[in-house]
Amino acid sequence: MANVTVIGAQWGDEGKGKIVDWLASRADAVVRFQGGHNAGHTLVVGDTTYKLSLLPSGIVTGTLSIVGNGVVLDPWALKAEIEKLEGQGVSITNDNFAVADNCALILPLHRDLDGLRETAAGAGKIGTTGRGIGPAYEDKVGRRAIRVCDLAHLDSLEPQLDRLCAHHDALRAGFGQPAVDRAALLEELREIAPYVLQYAQPVWKRLKKVRKAGARILFEGAQGVLLDVDHGTYPFVTSSNTVSGTAAAGSGLGPGSTGFVLGIVKAYTTRVGSGPFPTELSDDTGQRLGERGHEFGTVTGRKRRCGWFDAVLVRQSCAISGVTGIALTKLDVLDGFDTVKICTGYRLHGKIMDYFPSHSADQAAVEPIYEEMEGWRETTAGARSWADLPAQAIKYVQRVQELIETPVALISTSPERDDTILVRDPFLD
Repeated sequence: MANVTVIGAQWGDEGKGKIVDWLASRADAVVRFQGGHNAGHTLVVGDTTYKLSLLPSGIVTGTLSIVGNGVVLDPWALKAEIEKLEGQGVSITNDNFAVADNCALILPLHRDLDGLRETAAGAGKIGTTGRGIGPAYEDKVGRRAIRVCDLAHLDSLEPQLDRLCAHHDALRAGFGQPAVDRAALLEELREIAPYVLQYAQPVWKRLKKVRKAGARILFEGAQGVLLDVDHGTYPFVTSSNTVSGTAAAGSGLGPGSTGFVLGIVKAYTTRVGSGPFPTELSDDTGQRLGERGHEFGTVTGRKRRCGWFDAVLVRQSCAISGVTGIALTKLDVLDGFDTVKICTGYRLHGKIMDYFPSHSADQAAVEPIYEEMEGWRETTAGARSWADLPAQAIKYVQRVQELIETPVALISTSPERDDTILVRDPFLD
């Protein structure tokens, strides 16, 4: 059976939660492979809304859900999220949930550093969620991280704390803050350790067994390709690689396991936080898109910036991430517009460009070149087949897939799981 890797092909917030939930109902295992609890997914199942930020979306339906080693894990956030879901009737046990024992931990000192830096940055703010994800990845790469497996060996943690605190105490001093309270940190870790360790295991081994049994594995990405630390709008990016290839390294399975790569693409464009955004609309149209699309971040509640669909960016994302097919979401938000626009290229200092440049000054300076199409008055909300879509909406979808050079695999027409037009089944290709 085919595996499926789901990634966001814009700046995140493309509606991955609904698509992953829809696919998870047909998968045998769902794996998060990067990011932290800064990436929110909203699931609407019947009359119940679930807001997830760390747990894989499959947990809601009881599907085996795994947090892979590529994720940085805040153990206190994990406990709070599990308890919240259990309060909504979701059963979470070590039979249906596992955490990689080699995950790096997000500690209180990481959250402290994240906030101190953003406050001091002034106009240079990156726009982080302040949850400590970036500093945790820095410590992982700097080989001074405390990992999940270390929670079982806290009595011998002193050498690691020496390395960790030598780094953080110097940084904190620069911000006029006291040194890390090592005794308090150790006590906090002792309190949370039993809770986390009940789910900890070498997940690469469990996934190997799952795959050998012929099960379907769904790899669930967080954020979007344009926030990738290498390929995104640097420095206004996240701290991990968000492209599909990370599914292999972030889970412990090889690159041949990623299968069908499904890129989630919103029918317009949004972004949270700072950074370049060529098609951003600061007028009534942008306001209308935001209001109709309920564009507020799942985790932070921050208002998202809105603009027309940018085919240049999505084409670039699809190429970089090896996208097999896209899932087009929120098409219904465009209902009722007299005309809709698609960005087909950029103008930079008089030169026409068919790609998004790497340098931040060039990214901020590009001007979008638009193609205008006739809109549609009829509603697309709740459509479940091509026949349910207005003719102009179909033309819009067809033009999008032409411009991004990637076929549409499915179309989402509302937050409800079943309001989906299936063009190509990712699990069967």
